[in-house]
Amino acid sequence: MGYHVVDPDEVGLMRDSPSETNSISDATGLENMGLRVYTVDPGEDIPYAGLHYHDEQEEVFFVVSGELRVETPDQMFRIPQGQFFVAEPESPHRAFNSADSADTARVIAVGAPSVQDGHRYEP
Repeated sequence: MGYHVVDPDEVGLMRDSPSETNSISDATGLENMGLRVYTVDPGEDIPYAGLHYHDEQEEVFFVVSGELRVETPDQMFRIPQGQFFVAEPESPHRAFNSADSADTARVIAVGAPSVQDGHRYEP
């Protein structure tokens, strides 16, 4: 059995991320889902810049504070604090904090299964 109490602010930051990223799944050894906390300043993207999609992974973002924007090929979503955004596999999306936002956004993201299957979306 294994149990963990985790303060995301004490988890090391992931490198090569356009925003401050704490990987709870890496810190605790989770194998079946990716769990991350993003602190996203105005103008920053999560998890990486540009429209992308996943072959298998379902991705969920929960906005703890601030507002998250999500661009898709068809529309722009505004996700306020306390709301979820869900991207199914093969659904292109780009999550970011708008450059004109006055606030930093704090977002919890879950991806399952925990696979590296992201691809840039080329219309």
